[in-house]
Amino acid sequence: MSTTSERTLGRAERLTILLPGQRLAGVASGPVDGPPVLLLPGFTGSKEDFGPILDPLGEAGFRAIAIDLPGQFESPGPDDPAAYAPDRLGPIVSAAAAQLGGRVRLLGHSFGGLVARAAVIFDPDPFASLVLLSSGPAALGGERRARIERLEPLLATHGTAELYAAVLAAERAAPGHVPPDAETAAFLERRFLAGPRAMLAGMGAALRTEPDRVAALAAVGLPTLVACGDRDDAWPPAVQQEMAARLGATYAVIAGAAHSPAVENPVGTLETLLAFWR
Repeated sequence: MSTTSERTLGRAERLTILLPGQRLAGVASGPVDGPPVLLLPGFTGSKEDFGPILDPLGEAGFRAIAIDLPGQFESPGPDDPAAYAPDRLGPIVSAAAAQLGGRVRLLGHSFGGLVARAAVIFDPDPFASLVLLSSGPAALGGERRARIERLEPLLATHGTAELYAAVLAAERAAPGHVPPDAETAAFLERRFLAGPRAMLAGMGAALRTEPDRVAALAAVGLPTLVACGDRDDAWPPAVQQEMAARLGATYAVIAGAAHSPAVENPVGTLETLLAFWR
């Protein structure tokens, strides 16, 4: 989980994107007539994960909008785990982008990158470009995958609060873990408990089963940036670099960051994004 909270949102204003049968909670910063940027968070994340870069993007002239995907934090979601597959969420993101006006610069972080990819493959017309931030070509591997697999049986037998306690125990056991301050810890718990178990099950399953769709994305031909922290422990940087080569995309490494560059090195993340979008 990204160690973020609502205090990172600065001057960002709350907004709601209404779609047929779906309500997406969001926050936005920057001029309303600025080029739109749409930011998608990762698994167990939320719009607040982009808080440190929202106001700086707005100051650079962009209309930066971060949303909760269906089932995340303040966006309601269905009770069917299958509804949280990237192919099911992608059309929702495309519809949201079409409402923003202009051609949208789309960014997806981690699981949000898989959703962003699905949205672009489904309908590239609303989008000017794509950023895959700390996201990979296919299913997640390594310790993060193993952690999801260890927690999966608890979804059927435990309440959300008990599941969160197990997540915290796994986080604390990770090498180099630094506990968050009290305000951040309270926010992280409230955010996690707001999500339906179907979302946790569906996104968790998608992260372990996502096929390699790099060729399908490359065929769209949308300008793409692949960026990651130099210490990313989800999809290794070498894997993301190889994906960028297959896409013919720009590749950038953000120093001093692991899997959540917008929180861990917001200045470096902002510089990387602006260099690509400009």
